[in-house]
Amino acid sequence: MENQAPTTPLAQAFTVLSPIRQTVPLVFSSPHSGRHYSADFIASSKLDPQALRRSEDSFVEELFACVVDHGAPLLAAMFPRAFCDPNREPYELDPTMFVGKLPEAANIRSPRVAAGLGTIPKVVASGAEIYAQRLPVSEVERRIGGYYRPYHQRLRELVEETQRQFGWAILVDCHSMPASSAPAGGFAGGLGADVVLGDCYGASAAGDIVACIEDGFTGRGYRVVRNTPYAGGFTTRHYGQPRQGCHAVQIEISRALYMNETDHSRHPGFDRLAADLSGIVAELAALTREKPFP
Repeated sequence: MENQAPTTPLAQAFTVLSPIRQTVPLVFSSPHSGRHYSADFIASSKLDPQALRRSEDSFVEELFACVVDHGAPLLAAMFPRAFCDPNREPYELDPTMFVGKLPEAANIRSPRVAAGLGTIPKVVASGAEIYAQRLPVSEVERRIGGYYRPYHQRLRELVEETQRQFGWAILVDCHSMPASSAPAGGFAGGLGADVVLGDCYGASAAGDIVACIEDGFTGRGYRVVRNTPYAGGFTTRHYGQPRQGCHAVQIEISRALYMNETDHSRHPGFDRLAADLSGIVAELAALTREKPFP
């Protein structure tokens, strides 16, 4: 059943959906849609599998699978965010979670760590603590070396391959957000935003790129805000270097548009949203053909 978290052993850290030939300078990534929960991870947690999924961007890689039809690759993590979060610095870690000394490079004072949402999270999105007891410090390198680094190595390769072929690249980092965390945005009737676009307050991407994505959503009836409360995570900040030929935009989509957040199942809105995303990607692809952004 689709609402059950798979518990089979994880054979690989990520999957890449690729077109036969890449025809546009676009790369898409989905770092939080992984839903392969290993038996040993579940055993180490005091939460049940359904509770662990509260941090998961369920089905986002399926919503954006259309990008392949438009000539762009999509990288998706297979491992769950609750296990290891690739949208963080490599070592944003809470020392109270581990038995043993963390690496010297560990950032133990970031706001993400303080919130319990470091590279190895302490809590799920609802705030419930994941682990019944502290983890051995060996878990740090097992997860970062075995999952986090392979994911980012492949993402870097995809970006660099795109830059070599086209001279520049746009990275679109794809996420979903709980409907309860959608910002108000000043919309009529007090309705919350459907979509939050993050460009690090204009630093990670050219304005015309972000405007194209925003216009694509608003033209289809979606309520959109920028940078509040999601301005872009590690991926957007790290890869979004326009002066070095890579623009990056983060997209957060309200889960209420396409799924039941209680049982993690798709609802009829899924197909409409997927079709709309295909149209928005087509418009972004057309923009890259009309106007290069070196």
